Amino acid sequence: MPFVWAIGAVIGPAVGGYFAEPVQNYPGLFHKGGLFGRYPYLLPNIICAGFLLASILVGSLLLEETHPDLQPWKRPGHDERPEGVETPIMPAQASTTTPAVNLTQEASYGTFNDVTIDRDEEWRIRPDGRASSISSASSSKVFTKRVVMLTVALGIFTYHSMTYDHLMPIFFQDQRADDISAMTLSTSLAGGLGLSTHDVGVIMSINGIIALFVQGVVFPLAASWLGIWKIFMVVTVLHPIAYFIVPYLVLLPHNLVLPGIYICLTVRDLLSILAYPVLLILIKEAAPSPSSLGRINGLAASTGAGCRTIASPLAGLLYSVGIQMDFTAIAWWASALIAILGAAQAFAIPQQKGDERHHVVAINPRRFSHVGSNRDVVHIVVRRDVEPGRAVLDDERQPLLEV
Repeated sequence: MPFVWAIGAVIGPAVGGYFAEPVQNYPGLFHKGGLFGRYPYLLPNIICAGFLLASILVGSLLLEETHPDLQPWKRPGHDERPEGVETPIMPAQASTTTPAVNLTQEASYGTFNDVTIDRDEEWRIRPDGRASSISSASSSKVFTKRVVMLTVALGIFTYHSMTYDHLMPIFFQDQRADDISAMTLSTSLAGGLGLSTHDVGVIMSINGIIALFVQGVVFPLAASWLGIWKIFMVVTVLHPIAYFIVPYLVLLPHNLVLPGIYICLTVRDLLSILAYPVLLILIKEAAPSPSSLGRINGLAASTGAGCRTIASPLAGLLYSVGIQMDFTAIAWWASALIAILGAAQAFAIPQQKGDERHHVVAINPRRFSHVGSNRDVVHIVVRRDVEPGRAVLDDERQPLLEV
């Protein structure tokens, strides 16, 4: 998903850069008195609306329903199931609660890497063969310290990452300070880079290409080399650098502005693109049980949405204050300060990993069929379920079945 997102990050800015203000960019095709002369940003918005319409049509007409309980033959008047359709091994809820890969095996995670599923499961059954009831974890157990701390880390990252995305185009297009030579590293850092909308669109599209490379090549290699937790700590500690260096672009001469911009964007992409999927993996690993993933995901999504909501107006307010003070670096360095707080908070997160667990229910043996990849390797241990408080006999300690 981040890889496809990066593809959109190439196309989106290009659409904005090339089609905004069409009267100025394509005077032979668009006239000043026309519709696009009155609304210079209408054309790229129409194009984006067309993309959304195409997405709706593709999703409605071409995507097939995968939920076992919502198949067409289960609707009224469609009682017969077509030939060749298999019933999934796992119950319906497993499609959203069971991980697609064993994320505890850090080296197996990558954008393009083939993944072999290798996990241990323990099933408990009653003497009559029925599955033991597995109660859902309570709210106090769902939101453990590790889950809460990782969610806070996600919120902090989402906040300062959103401020970067918000400030960068403004900083690029803000009027360049007149007397660059009078500036020093210890005095005012005023203004922006004075780039055009077209130039900003091209730069952001190239940034999307850089993001594609980081997501498709660097992230899998880093995950295999360092592991998920070490990546998280490294990128979190280094993240303030991405914000601290941006204001100094105004001190560069014109011929070095573009190289400086791409260096800043590359540093940011290396840190940000590695951080986001790693945080999501760690949050999923920290879930105490599959049945709690929905609530944990809801908490993480809500936290991220809330931080994104406040990030843009606060960053914009600080940038406006910086313009009045002839010190626009204040907005960037405020984000660097938040990133420093995130780095300090990361050291307080417990490092133990959450165990992968599965919700198992009794099922008719005749319904078992081969579904999925041949490369699934599952070690299953079936044990008797002993009543609480009763002494466990020696023969009951032995597994009924081990495959």
